[in-house]
Amino acid sequence: MVKQLGRVVLFCFVFFLLFDSTFQQRVSSSTEKFALLQLRSSLGLRAKEWPIKGNPCFNWAGIRCKNGRVTEINISGFKRTRVGGQTPQFSVDALQNLTLLESFNASNFVLPGSIPEWFGLRLVSLRVLDLRSCFLIGPIPPSLGNLTSLVTLNLSDNGLTGQVPPSLGLLSRLSSLDLSHNKLVGVIPDTFVSLKNLTLLDMSSNFFKGAIPSDIGTLLQLKSLNLSDNSFSTPIPTQLGSLSNLVDLNLSFNSLSGVVPELGGLRNLKRMAVGHNSLSGSLPNALWSMPGLQFLDVSANNLTGILPNVSSVVSATGAVFNLSHNMFYGNLPSLNRSFSFLDLSGNYFEGKLPNYAQRNASISSNCLQNVTSQRNRSECASFYSGRGLLFDNFGEPNATEPPPPSKSNRKSHRNKIILVAVLGSVGLLALVFICILLLIFCTRKRGATNQRATEVGPGPASSSPPPPAPGVSLNFSSLGDAFTYQQILQATGEFNDANLMKHGHSGDLFRGTLEGGTLIVVKRIDVQSARNEAYLSELDFFSKASHSRLVPFMGHCLENENEKFVVYKYMPNGDLSSSLFRKNNSDDDSLQSLDWITRLKIAIGAAEGLSYLHHECNPPLVHRDVQASSILLDDKFEVRLGSLNEACAQEGESHQNRISRLLRFPQTSEQGASGSPSATCAYDVYCFGKVLLELVTGKLGISASNDASMKEWLDGTLKYISIYDKELVTNIVDPSLIIDEDLLEEVWAMAIVARSCLNPKPSRRPLMRYILKALENPLKVVREEHTSSARLRATSSRSSWNAALFGSWRSSSDVAAVPAAASAHKLEGTSSLKQSGTTGSQGSGPNGDNNGHSSSTRRQSKEIFPEPLEEQDVERGPQAE
Repeated sequence: MVKQLGRVVLFCFVFFLLFDSTFQQRVSSSTEKFALLQLRSSLGLRAKEWPIKGNPCFNWAGIRCKNGRVTEINISGFKRTRVGGQTPQFSVDALQNLTLLESFNASNFVLPGSIPEWFGLRLVSLRVLDLRSCFLIGPIPPSLGNLTSLVTLNLSDNGLTGQVPPSLGLLSRLSSLDLSHNKLVGVIPDTFVSLKNLTLLDMSSNFFKGAIPSDIGTLLQLKSLNLSDNSFSTPIPTQLGSLSNLVDLNLSFNSLSGVVPELGGLRNLKRMAVGHNSLSGSLPNALWSMPGLQFLDVSANNLTGILPNVSSVVSATGAVFNLSHNMFYGNLPSLNRSFSFLDLSGNYFEGKLPNYAQRNASISSNCLQNVTSQRNRSECASFYSGRGLLFDNFGEPNATEPPPPSKSNRKSHRNKIILVAVLGSVGLLALVFICILLLIFCTRKRGATNQRATEVGPGPASSSPPPPAPGVSLNFSSLGDAFTYQQILQATGEFNDANLMKHGHSGDLFRGTLEGGTLIVVKRIDVQSARNEAYLSELDFFSKASHSRLVPFMGHCLENENEKFVVYKYMPNGDLSSSLFRKNNSDDDSLQSLDWITRLKIAIGAAEGLSYLHHECNPPLVHRDVQASSILLDDKFEVRLGSLNEACAQEGESHQNRISRLLRFPQTSEQGASGSPSATCAYDVYCFGKVLLELVTGKLGISASNDASMKEWLDGTLKYISIYDKELVTNIVDPSLIIDEDLLEEVWAMAIVARSCLNPKPSRRPLMRYILKALENPLKVVREEHTSSARLRATSSRSSWNAALFGSWRSSSDVAAVPAAASAHKLEGTSSLKQSGTTGSQGSGPNGDNNGHSSSTRRQSKEIFPEPLEEQDVERGPQAE
């Protein structure tokens, strides 16, 4: 009995020693312990995670030690203290003393600032460096190439700029490299050919250009390659077919040309996306012999040909194919029924509809028999006859096959081409000569006219309205009331200075009162100025647009030759710039700010007005002068959009983008050739984002300013808007607002929407109708979608493929919207492939265009959470009125 008791005591003693040495390790180095305390203080970490009196190796969350030395630090998703969250910085200098540190994970922890150069000089033992979603800025330090033990490097979802340093090619042990969703430029370094152990390479959603290096085909361990959403051009390198271990290939949303190469060597390929490029030709036969292929997206290209029967390809359960918006033709292929979604819309398929296509398939905008929403007869017939093919004429008789051209016809056709070329050249030279003569004639005529005007002076005033500007046809009788000049004088007190409201860039605004007591605003326009035709454009606008969110138009006075007058209803609360803060009725001259409920109401009202212009007018209308002074407020703070003299029809952006792509012009600005604001709906969205920031921060003049100091303010403000940290937004919220926890979530949501509107890439900004929906339901933006963002991030590899088909509200780091057809099969995803709307539906581009089946539509997006503002993409806002 005594012996047994002794054994028990001995066993307990040995166990205590093992427990104390294994689980109760203490930091043996006083330098490292002091470094951890410094790190705790500089990062503002809470005692909940790192208690100051605890043992770091045992009590501190995310700390791991070996033999009393710190080897791993994981602060992913940690929260700062309230004091620490007020001025967050990339302050981790204490890490320099942790010389055996092997892993540092600060993902989703706000560390605004740049990566210090000493990271690659002092932390030589690092194997894992994870700084994704840390709000990093600046370049990637070349010194990181010294971390030769590094296995995982993740710098995604930040604001990193500059080029990728070639020194990263020295990381021979690197297995995973993720630089996605930054603002990196240039080309992929040639030194990457040395990364033979690389299994994941993700450089998506940046600004890389040039060719995809063919040497990537030598990285035989590669399993995932994502270069989507960049500006890569030239054909897809055939060497990619050598990547036998590749599972995911994503090259979508680039400017790739040529044919899809033979990729028969990709035996393990499961997901492939090359949509939204400029690829042509037919799909390679090897693609149809990949039994494991589960996801294929080749949409929005210029691919053509007859599809083979692809039952062998769709053997995997739940496969998703997107072949939409190309030029495939012939009968629909025979398919195995084990797919979850198939999109064949926007092609030229003919014949009858197979049984499988009646369920989980989209077949709109084709040439199929007895199916709704198809192309018209002439469009289909023209496509088939242009290729010398027989069109079945939707199953009706009189389907004729075009006769083959005879030898003599071919010779005659060739002669006609030569003749047309010669005549065209002669005609072009004649046209240039005529234009030169007209230019000389107009110049001389203008000089003569100016001389006569100086000698004779202006003629008598005319009582009839002047002729409309070229291209503007107006019926003046239907445009409100026609006021007499005497009525205008009487209403404004003969334009007394006391009634002058402000000097606008299109005319002076005067307050007035009609005989019946109706309050009005009169805009006096001097037609002698450079903008002498602006009033005609504004009258043309009111002849086409009518909505409760537009400033009520009451009439005009066009009697005077030198002055024209436009009359509006008076808005008692002025505009947003003057109402956000206004004096109290008391004698202390203090300012009273609008409460949050009223601010949200104003944001929704302005979004309703812009949504009407963008999505309900045909063609879509662009305001071009969205700022706080353009948002007028009636006696109940209901919004009426003013400053409509700049409004015009949206420019033909798709054609312009195509020309720019052919000429390789960078699209870094939305200014027109004359420096005036671009007439695109995306430009309005950008300006509206500044208005939303003005409502959140209370900083006056944001929406009307475009100078360097305002850009610097925007850059400093946007870093405090994060979907992961609500408390962060409190650093920029208007201090005069009195808000509870629920209202703070609404403020947070509006800030997130504002940040999305300020995306440097116009194609990534949300459509106005989606902005309106988000503002009407702000809590859904930050509650429902935010709760699932972390889960989706963990499965971002798979979800990005679903987003390529279905689109999303957010950027890749956040949640994506999945259509009902896909959700039934649990296809949830993020948007590393940015696409607007549900595949198979008609596209809704950033310009608000709801029709058309053109495969040239590129980079459409519904996302709400973009990257921070970019220097070369910053827009010049509207001029203050």
